[in-house]
Amino acid sequence: MSADTSMATPRRIRRFSTYRIVEHLLLILLFATLALTGLPQKFHQVGICQSLILLIGGIDMARIIHHWAGVLFLLLAVEHIAVNFIGIVFRQWDPSLLITLKDVKDAIHNGRYYLGLLPNPALCGRFSYKEKCVYWLVLIGGIQMIVTGFMLWFPVLVTRYLPGQFIPAAKIVHSSEAMITFLLVVTWHLYEVILSPDVFPVNKGIFTGYMEEQQAARLHPLEGTERREIDADDLSEMSPEHRP
Repeated sequence: MSADTSMATPRRIRRFSTYRIVEHLLLILLFATLALTGLPQKFHQVGICQSLILLIGGIDMARIIHHWAGVLFLLLAVEHIAVNFIGIVFRQWDPSLLITLKDVKDAIHNGRYYLGLLPNPALCGRFSYKEKCVYWLVLIGGIQMIVTGFMLWFPVLVTRYLPGQFIPAAKIVHSSEAMITFLLVVTWHLYEVILSPDVFPVNKGIFTGYMEEQQAARLHPLEGTERREIDADDLSEMSPEHRP
């Protein structure tokens, strides 16, 4: 084998645009801010949470940061939904994150594979059923937390139009959904993108926008059949990159 061949840079597949990378980084920042300022309020009796609240600047400062991070999270959610709605409806983007019957079949297939009943895992396209589930659980959970969060922020305004029982109900939904989303992200999602043997030590695709072609063929073998060349301003689709 020649030196040139051994040193050749692997070919990479473009999976995410710069826009999507920035959007994801903003989501990480806001999620971390909301978790660090919200969960200590829920578990205020725990020593480490009390210390964290004091480090932030006290309970009032924690609430102020939490509220305005929630506003930014709302704006990010509205932007995300609007951009994708316009792209899918008016620009014919592929709705690749919609859950389909194939995803249900893939989940059943992989369940049998993990039990040793099948020799190979299911073949996935641009997004696997696990990635789609995380996406929709976070999106739906985020909308629930936005609605209930504003109910808790403006209880007097809410009770002008709704019975007072909605406020304690919103508190339960808000804190419970926050815990569910937090546990989903720090267990399932982080395992899939960091600790899973398929991507260890980390799947860098959402941070760089690229994935090595060999890894993409292993994790998303059907994506090649979906790939197409796109305009530079397309925010959702993927394009191949051929590197020397």
